[in-house]
Amino acid sequence: MNKLLLILPMTLSLAACQTAEQQAVGTGALAGAALGAAVADDDDRLEGAMVGGAAGALVGTLIGQSKTSNDCVYQDAYGRRYTAPCP
Repeated sequence: MNKLLLILPMTLSLAACQTAEQQAVGTGALAGAALGAAVADDDDRLEGAMVGGAAGALVGTLIGQSKTSNDCVYQDAYGRRYTAPCP
């Protein structure tokens, strides 16, 4: 448990450098692993966490892809920003 308290802040600080899609995958995997470990039997907590993490990563991938658009932000010569489809 003490290791978790040390690893969690480091992981969260690295999450700030990720795209929204990557954050959705990571959040889904973390939530799935926690839920899988919580609902598994005492003898199968590791297996439950692995299955839950894989399922959560899959769901996070689908959610992350649905939230990303294919639009890019451009800036004209006058400094005005606008969005348009990416090339």
